[in-house]
Amino acid sequence: MGNSRVTIRDVAARAGVSHQTVSRVINDNERVSPDTRAKVMNAIAELDYYPNALARSMARGRSHTLACIAPNLTDYTFASVISGAEIEARKQGYFWLSASAADSATFAELVAELVTSRRVEGLMVINPYADDRQYHLPQKFPLSFAGARPREGEIDSVAVDDVGAAYEAAKHLLALGHRQIGMVTGPMTEDTVQDRCLGYEQALREAQITPAVEMIIEGNWLAQSGYDALMQLAQAGNIPSAIFAQNDLMAAGVLRAAKDLGLEVPADLSVIGVDDIPLAAFFEPPLTTFRQDFHLIGREAARLLIRSIEQPETPRRQRRMPIELVVRRSTAICDVNN
Repeated sequence: MGNSRVTIRDVAARAGVSHQTVSRVINDNERVSPDTRAKVMNAIAELDYYPNALARSMARGRSHTLACIAPNLTDYTFASVISGAEIEARKQGYFWLSASAADSATFAELVAELVTSRRVEGLMVINPYADDRQYHLPQKFPLSFAGARPREGEIDSVAVDDVGAAYEAAKHLLALGHRQIGMVTGPMTEDTVQDRCLGYEQALREAQITPAVEMIIEGNWLAQSGYDALMQLAQAGNIPSAIFAQNDLMAAGVLRAAKDLGLEVPADLSVIGVDDIPLAAFFEPPLTTFRQDFHLIGREAARLLIRSIEQPETPRRQRRMPIELVVRRSTAICDVNN
C-alpha cells in the first residue's frame, strides 16, 4: 500500500488498536504500554506510514508555523527577504506561510485570520508603516520587522542603516564635485524614506549646502515615478547635476527620462540608487548603487522571531545590517561647466 494512501486508521487496523491509540503513540504519549507501542510502530513500518508533521504539532498545541505579511509578493526586495526567512524557518523546523496585504484593511483581516485563531506562532511584517497597518499589529505576540525599525515598543527588527546609506550616497556625489543634487524619494509616510532623507540632508549640510525643496520629488518606489520626477524637474527648469534615487527601480526611471530628454548619463547627469537589484548592473549605463543582502535580512528576521517564540524572556533586538557602495558607470566627476 503506497504511503500516500495510508491513513492513521489503516495503521490502527493493522496493529489491532484504536486510531486514538495510534495517535498517542505518534505523539509520544506515555499512556501506552510497551507491547502496544511496539505493535503500532511495527504497523507503521510495514505500511510505510508517515505521520503528518503539522497534525502532530497541532495535537501538541503548537502549529510550528510562521507567517509573513508583505505589501505584495512580487517585488524583488520583498520576495528576496521572504526567501531568506523561509530558508531559516525550515532549517529550524518551522512551516512558513506568506501573504500579501495591499492595504491596512487587508492586513487587519490577515492578522485576525492567522494570529487570533492561533494558526501561526509568530509573524514577520515587511514594510509595517506603508499605511495604517501598524495599528493592527498583534499585541503580546511574537513579532519581527524585516527591513524596518520599530517606532516604539520592543519589537525584533532587522534593517539596513538607511540614514547611513543615504548619507554615503550624497557624500559619493559630493566627492565627485556635485553641488546640485536632487533626490527622488519613496512615499514620505515610510520610516525608510524619512531616514534616507535625513542622511541626504545631513551630508549636504556638512558640505554647507542647503537642501533645496524643489530638488526633492516624492515617488512611490516604482520606475514610472522616477521617470516622472526627472520630467517634473526638467519642466521646472531645475535639472540638477546628480540625482539620488532612493531605490534602483526609481533610478531606472530616471535613466530612461534622461535619455528621452537628451541628457547623457553620467556626462550631464549622475544617478545613484539603493538596493543593487540584479538588473542594476545591466542598466545603460550600469547603475552605481548600494548593495544590501535581502536574503540575510530575511534570515535574521526569522531567526529573531523564532528566538522570541522559544526564548520569550530574551530581550528584543534591533539589528542594523551592513550596506555596500557599488560604483558603476552612472556616476562621474561633475563638469564644473555643467
